[in-house]
Amino acid sequence: MGNANIIKEITESKNDMNNVSVINKGILFLLKGLWIAICTGIFFTIWLEFYKVQLYEPFYERGNYAVSMIYAVIFWRLSKLYGCFDIDLKKPSEIIYSTVISLTTSSFIIYVVAWLLVRKLPSVVPLLIHIAVCSLLSVIWARTAVLTCDRLNKPKKVLLIYDNEQAKENGLSIINKLTRKFVLHGVKHVNEDVSKTILHITTTMPDALMLCGLHSTPRNAILKFCATNSIPVYIRPNIGDYLLDDAREIQMANLPVKVYEKSDRDYFYLFLKRLFDIVLSMTGLIVASPIMLITAIAIKLYDGGPIFYSQVRLTKDRKEFTIYKFRSMKIDAEADGRARLASVADDRITPVGKLIRATRIDELPQIICILKGDMSIVGPRPERPELCRVYEEEMPEFALRTEVKAGLTGYAQVYGKYNTEPYDKLQMDLMYISNQNLYTDFKIILATIKIMFLPESSEGVKN
Repeated sequence: MGNANIIKEITESKNDMNNVSVINKGILFLLKGLWIAICTGIFFTIWLEFYKVQLYEPFYERGNYAVSMIYAVIFWRLSKLYGCFDIDLKKPSEIIYSTVISLTTSSFIIYVVAWLLVRKLPSVVPLLIHIAVCSLLSVIWARTAVLTCDRLNKPKKVLLIYDNEQAKENGLSIINKLTRKFVLHGVKHVNEDVSKTILHITTTMPDALMLCGLHSTPRNAILKFCATNSIPVYIRPNIGDYLLDDAREIQMANLPVKVYEKSDRDYFYLFLKRLFDIVLSMTGLIVASPIMLITAIAIKLYDGGPIFYSQVRLTKDRKEFTIYKFRSMKIDAEADGRARLASVADDRITPVGKLIRATRIDELPQIICILKGDMSIVGPRPERPELCRVYEEEMPEFALRTEVKAGLTGYAQVYGKYNTEPYDKLQMDLMYISNQNLYTDFKIILATIKIMFLPESSEGVKN
């Protein structure tokens, strides 16, 4: 069979798959919409029964519908943010957890709305009932949604194309973890003559490609081929891709040109971000003060050692500052003077330390660093100078993280883990730096709520 016939066969097969895919997406969209409608309906019933009669100035029926619509929009946006609708990627247990967090956060926001409308603290019990009922129903919905998704969408046969062994391992790791979405169809090292790689694609006829570690020239050639023949492509980005996200688009000599240059952020954004940091950190300090007091007493009672642990870290423009945490390790944890990350089952961590690390309470003293201006609520996590030097020897791009102020939380904390590889954390930090705005900051803060109680996000590195 000639290449032209093979490509024609691929195209016809992809067209049939695309038609089926549109129908399947429609079914899953209705399933997600039905879930939003059910939760909103339960909320609307509770609102009418408990909160409507308490309003300081009762409004017409349309006002009750408006409150329900506000709830629906908030719940929908949080469900997307927390991954409740990632039914093709996550297990039912993960979706249930995400849904409970979405319900709780949405109910808290709507409780504040009710407080403003009632003009006194209304009872929280009705909303707790709402959370409980919807959480129980989420078990049924999550299992039904995942089962439906698996029946409608069979795993894609993926051809992994890579440039180096590390990129190959990363690609295989993704495919092996997402067995519901992918099945490995083959592994191919990209040829110097990219036409040979494209010929391999036409003969193996995969459902999709995964490109890992490819340089721009072969990657662009493969992308053009896949775009022409409707083959989905999953790409592990390079550092340069994130830098280009921050580039300006201009016209030069009647041609489109992208310009990348290091420049300061919009001063109005920086002003609002700093104001936001001050207000939120002061509020957090007041709210968290009882927890911080109890933690300080527990640490002191355990071994009589210091309550706080301080370290020198780097922030914007490599400026050094002192970061504070509640001490979670033994007094002589780094008696040898060697800097190292906490490892899995690290015997240096005290029983009190295990609890405060798992719940992120050990991070609370950093609110002081935010008030002082050394840190921000959102930004790349500050690293120790000695660790930065080690990372920068392997990847000079690591220094780009210090173009912005260090943060308490960020992309790498929300979407990665404590033991995520430094290169992967760097990619996520650069993703944030290239897309900095108040909306992104607010979204990361909300997303942080979800990971606060996930043990794997604070899991140590392997020895």
